[in-house]
Amino acid sequence: MSTSQERLSFREKFAYGLGDTASNFFFQVFNQFLVYYYTDIFGLKADAVGTMMFAMPIMVALLNPLVGIAADRTESRWGKFRPYILWGAVPYGALGYLMFANPALGSGGKLVFAYATYGLMLVAYVAINTPYSALMGVMSASSEDRTSLSTYRFACAFTGGLLIGWLVPWLKDHSGGATPAEGFRNTMAIFAVVSVGMFLYTFFNTRERVKAPVSAQQSVWTDLRDLSGNAPWLILFFTAFLTLANVGLRSGANIYYFKYCVGDESGLGQYNLFGGLAFIIGSLSTKLFLRLGSRRALMIWLTSLNALAMGAFYVVDAHNLPVLYALNIFAAFVAGPTPAIVWSMYADTADYGEWKFGRRSTGLVFSAAVFAQKVGLALGSAMLGWLLSYYGYVANAVQTPRALFGIHLVFAILPCAFALLSGLSVIFYRLDETTVKQIERELAARKGPPAPAAA
Repeated sequence: MSTSQERLSFREKFAYGLGDTASNFFFQVFNQFLVYYYTDIFGLKADAVGTMMFAMPIMVALLNPLVGIAADRTESRWGKFRPYILWGAVPYGALGYLMFANPALGSGGKLVFAYATYGLMLVAYVAINTPYSALMGVMSASSEDRTSLSTYRFACAFTGGLLIGWLVPWLKDHSGGATPAEGFRNTMAIFAVVSVGMFLYTFFNTRERVKAPVSAQQSVWTDLRDLSGNAPWLILFFTAFLTLANVGLRSGANIYYFKYCVGDESGLGQYNLFGGLAFIIGSLSTKLFLRLGSRRALMIWLTSLNALAMGAFYVVDAHNLPVLYALNIFAAFVAGPTPAIVWSMYADTADYGEWKFGRRSTGLVFSAAVFAQKVGLALGSAMLGWLLSYYGYVANAVQTPRALFGIHLVFAILPCAFALLSGLSVIFYRLDETTVKQIERELAARKGPPAPAAA
């Protein structure tokens, strides 16, 4: 493997980060509003939505490792991963818009339309987001540089999430639509155009520098065998599954909690705004947090604190808005640094795999991690629909005490449990900072002269 020692510029870090803003213009809509859109706007039954939200992501998630393997073997003048961003941007935006077209169909036709458009959109998301995630692992060989790059990425991602959580409740009512369905459709048209532009900016302003040697191109089975022997990566795989199960459940439950427990659906936008700002501030404080301890220790403590804050929502009066806001701000702030930290740790496991096995499969390392996230997210989103149905939820109606308990369950209790398990799983991650530095030095000793970055 050969690398360049040049440090990444602000422009390149920012350009890379905008790619995750583009992803989140749809990803966060799906997390926060898609189940609600399907049940309360499009008119599908909650249990049917839950099954779809589980089945489709699981099937499509199987593509993640395949796309990663293909990207590892891609050779072009733009590198291995950037071409997927270039050619995937427009289909990604178009399919995201099509999901909210709201055609006049019967109940059966609507369900088929939802399956088809959601499935196609997930394929487009895999095709562009998996190589995008892996790109971070080849932009720099420095662990510190990758942590900084990861911080930019997630600050931009959370900005996208903040805009979604804040603006969607307002835009769906003020974007020129006569009905909520038209409001959603107009809103997604705006997001589609902006996300395509951001992905193209990412493509034109990033470079690939870490090059795998020709000898690293082994069979797929060899790559999979090596990955299964990468113990630090396996721990992060399990952590990713639990984290995204929490995200899928909690994010989708927000609007139900505000509509039926707080009694103020429109108040969700401001609640999301303050939480999103706290998340971004937490993300931008990653370097400050790292002065307090190792990345592993921070992952354990910050995730556990976030879990306890989410669990506290169960015992708080839903009409006590100051306490709700304070808990949300605290939970978001302590969670802010964790994505940047964990994704830099994934890049370290790619180095570890090359150091241990003599082969580098960056695309597979990241894509298989994304696979774990997709499965976790699918489970969380599906549980939202299934549990709402089990507890007797009826769309756009006064909810029974049993249904209100179900909403509290998916909003506070289960997300708390998933987050606690995620934090505890990191205890078993043994790739400490001293070992990472040793691996960097030994890999550097194996390298030849730096290769030019892919233009």
